[in-house]
Amino acid sequence: MSQATATTGDLPGLIGLERASVAFHSQRVLRDITLWVPRGQTLVIVGESGCGKTVLLKLLVRLLAPTSGRVLFDGQDLALLRERELSQQRLRFGFLFQGAALFDSMTIFDNVAFGLRARGKISEDEIRSRVRQHLQEVGLPAEVESKKPAQLSGGMKKRVGLARALATSPEVMLYDEPTTGLDPIMSDVINELILLIRRRYPVTSIVVTHDMNTVRKVADRVVMLYPLSRLRPEEAQVLYDGPPGDMEAHADPRVQQFVAGKAGADWLNSA
Repeated sequence: MSQATATTGDLPGLIGLERASVAFHSQRVLRDITLWVPRGQTLVIVGESGCGKTVLLKLLVRLLAPTSGRVLFDGQDLALLRERELSQQRLRFGFLFQGAALFDSMTIFDNVAFGLRARGKISEDEIRSRVRQHLQEVGLPAEVESKKPAQLSGGMKKRVGLARALATSPEVMLYDEPTTGLDPIMSDVINELILLIRRRYPVTSIVVTHDMNTVRKVADRVVMLYPLSRLRPEEAQVLYDGPPGDMEAHADPRVQQFVAGKAGADWLNSA
């Protein structure tokens, strides 16, 4: 067994956090989170702004290190990996960033091809075929290949970002607020694409969102985080962990308020 291999025996999931906490100086964002994601599951993480949803995503690919606790992927503790080993593990992830994060100076074709070229050992003919396949898959015509990101709408940029993530054949897809800033129709297009990807590819998906339409449409399982600033020291930060259909009737009124989109008394008192 290598040094980087977990010693916990049979792990309960492909991806896991074990008592993970994150603090930036005196500001605590995540506290004592234990969470396992089985292979093939679509997990949706919800919660108010500032509760640590995006921070949690960054932990999973070691863009951030936990202040305490462990992050494990496929049996390996990411903290024990050398930089080259960590880079290899990151290649197994696809990431759709909140703002698509396209390279403004590149064409759409070169944006989607970027990850493939970075890996090397792939011919330009193969790259061209895969870029066109994935652009078509997300519903974009061949004419967009020569355009720059500034020439596209917000929804089209999101789809380009999704095509770029898919081009490298990831095992895990991470979605950071995939429908933010989009109109209801385009939001539903993105949700349909998330479902399409799950049907076509054997991916494990983690979606961060505050959009309950996305939750209802794509989630196998929902985890709701709550801001630490409004929790008592003994309260768990995860308020809910279960199927989407059970959220509305959950005993915790804070979960019900989030589902209904209503501000509760604790929020009003802290504002």
